[in-house]
Amino acid sequence: MEWLSLLSYPLFFLNLVGIYAVLVLGLNMQWGMTGQFNIGIAGFFAVGAYTSAILTTGPSDNWLGGFDLPFLAGIAGAVIVTIPIAWVIGRITARLRTDYLAIATIGIAEIIRLFFLNEGWLSNGTRGIPGIDAPFDVGNAGYLLIVAVFVAGTYLLVEIARRSPWGRILRAIRDNEAATAAAGKDVARFRLEAFVVGSCIMALGGGLYAHFVGFISPEAFRPLYGTFLVWVMLIAGGSGNNRGALLGALVVWIIWSSTEVLADLMPTALIGSESAFRIFLIGVLLQIILVSRPQGLLPEKRPRMPGEGR
Repeated sequence: MEWLSLLSYPLFFLNLVGIYAVLVLGLNMQWGMTGQFNIGIAGFFAVGAYTSAILTTGPSDNWLGGFDLPFLAGIAGAVIVTIPIAWVIGRITARLRTDYLAIATIGIAEIIRLFFLNEGWLSNGTRGIPGIDAPFDVGNAGYLLIVAVFVAGTYLLVEIARRSPWGRILRAIRDNEAATAAAGKDVARFRLEAFVVGSCIMALGGGLYAHFVGFISPEAFRPLYGTFLVWVMLIAGGSGNNRGALLGALVVWIIWSSTEVLADLMPTALIGSESAFRIFLIGVLLQIILVSRPQGLLPEKRPRMPGEGR
């Protein structure tokens, strides 16, 4: 029907917004709540996508497949496989802070991406893994409901964690690590736990992405798409605020998607290429937000200290 064809792009758009929202919630667990400067999001994104793809595809002579498991088993497998990987990476980088952690994690993410690129027996190399089916053959409209359920569930869980004693300790580590350690808290353990939980959420986003697109290759997990965009979404929405993370995913993806229309209205000599123009617009957006609203569109609500006015 004609009205269904008119809805095809909005449904495609909202599915990707939901998938990126899951990734941003995972980053908010690490950076927004704990202050861990992880620039290796794309690595866990890729682990989740490839794990779910391998577990759910049928037999193939080109990559490790043939398990033909259901969708939920693939998603669960993506999270379970990520746990030991994130734990090892978290242990290795436990003593690193700020820019040193950023350098280490982006390097690890590239190692993971290049591993999938070169180990053809596992991932089919540059040719990628095709034929990753969505559950129940539901189409974009049905898959949007599935993504919405995962976004809502993830948001609920991370919001409960944020308000729990565990979450308060994470924010205390972010705000004053020395004072938190002096209070007798095992800072290293809490940081590692937050890193593993955030990475598993990113892997969940990877699994959802694989089943939505139906095809994955190492090109999909370059830092621009798997890391840079996620960071811009969190900063734009409001670091430390889970609702801000969701809003940032929507706003930034609207701008990212609208560049095709804007590029058609501008001379090619002026914008160079559509991809360069996209990055330019996202950079301008980021600068505007950092200058006008450095805490994001929905800033984190800090608890009122004793003696402060209403």
